[in-house]
Amino acid sequence: MEEHKHVEKKDNTMKILSIMIGLLLLIALYNGFKFSNISKQATNSGSVNINVNEFASVIPKGIPIVYGAELGVSYDDVSVANPTKADQTIRKLGDFDNAITLTGKDLARYINISSKISCEYCCGAASIIFNDGSAACGCAHSYAMRGLAKYLITKHGSEFTDDQILEEMGKWKVLFFPEIHMQKAAALKQNGIELNYINLASNLYRNIEKGASGGAMVGGC
Repeated sequence: MEEHKHVEKKDNTMKILSIMIGLLLLIALYNGFKFSNISKQATNSGSVNINVNEFASVIPKGIPIVYGAELGVSYDDVSVANPTKADQTIRKLGDFDNAITLTGKDLARYINISSKISCEYCCGAASIIFNDGSAACGCAHSYAMRGLAKYLITKHGSEFTDDQILEEMGKWKVLFFPEIHMQKAAALKQNGIELNYINLASNLYRNIEKGASGGAMVGGC
């Protein structure tokens, strides 16, 4: 009888040990799964940071070729660090929008180029011009982009192709809205799209960064 009780007690002890081992295994599996998810999140976060850091290399710097020296403008003039200088530079480019009137082939070229870019982070228009070439957005950024296009077409039309003029407009747009273009650059990279100023700033991949926060802009709207 006493031996039977001893066996029964031993069986109960084994059952308790089995349950405890089972619980420990479940806890270990749960922690392993949780750690795996954290590792994946960290990896994903790292890839985004790499993409964002890469964007720094496409921030325009220095004096624009051909027109920079003659207008006395530099890409470095448009920065959150010096809002007064930024506003002055934007106004300088924007003045050409009102000062230059285009006709004929120059107007047709201007419409073809300027209809491909917008100021969606400021005024939300489909492009900075209407189909007839008139202004579709009244913000200072749009004035600057239109003014630059008109200046390059009339003063250096043979030195710049249409795409090169659009690229120059795109460079200034990136400077006007640096943070959102940083996020757009990351989105382009993640989708395997070449990172250049037409892809980054024109309407070609508009809203590819949809859902990203807008970030600060440089210059008044």
